[in-house]
Amino acid sequence: MSLLVFEHHPDETPAVLGSILQSYGHRLRVVELDEGDAVPVDLDDVDGIVSMGGPMNVDEVGRHPWLEPEIAYLNTAHQAGVPIVGVCLGAQLVAKALGGDVAPMKEPEVGWQNVRLAFGGTIDPIYTGIGWDTMQFHTHSRQVTQLPPDATPLAGSKMCRCQAFRVTLTTYAFQYHFEWDIQALMRVATDGLVKEAGTSTDRIIADCRTYYDDYRRLGDRLCHTIATVLFPIVKT
Repeated sequence: MSLLVFEHHPDETPAVLGSILQSYGHRLRVVELDEGDAVPVDLDDVDGIVSMGGPMNVDEVGRHPWLEPEIAYLNTAHQAGVPIVGVCLGAQLVAKALGGDVAPMKEPEVGWQNVRLAFGGTIDPIYTGIGWDTMQFHTHSRQVTQLPPDATPLAGSKMCRCQAFRVTLTTYAFQYHFEWDIQALMRVATDGLVKEAGTSTDRIIADCRTYYDDYRRLGDRLCHTIATVLFPIVKT
């Protein structure tokens, strides 16, 4: 399958998710919007879409003019039944594209926090083999405050009620980062949001030692499920 990957910042790549998708034979076509690449004009040779994270907000179209065409493209793709995965900013863009709302949080959610599956998540095949409570990594100051029509909530955290949702069986959005390797986590440990969130680089690094192994094991499992369930390769 040919998967379109929207990137919005050099540090926000598909990381482990991208590697696992490629291991199944998926071809990744990366569009670096922050580097001046244009949103495609059609869905030709697009079998699926992955929209990654970034430090910008969905309403900052003046500073980032590619936001509006990406939002419109995600809407068009969803209506056409093209499978979509949104992560962090990508999840918020999916929500906006499909009629939901995104707003600032009272304080940023940065670092390791427990994510608990909602009822929809406990029965969704995307979470097969993943416990109802898992420690996940977060770095965001905005959240989805209103789900799109017909969306199913899948997971939430203490600070952010909407950590994951799906719309129909083809579009999934994850506010937390399940795709990062240890190098990506170390880069975020020095991000400007860390201090704003009332935590510290030392705290994040210490927590990485505690949680990373289980996080990566379960994250790999989710990536494999996405690769096989959401983006199945049908051989004829």
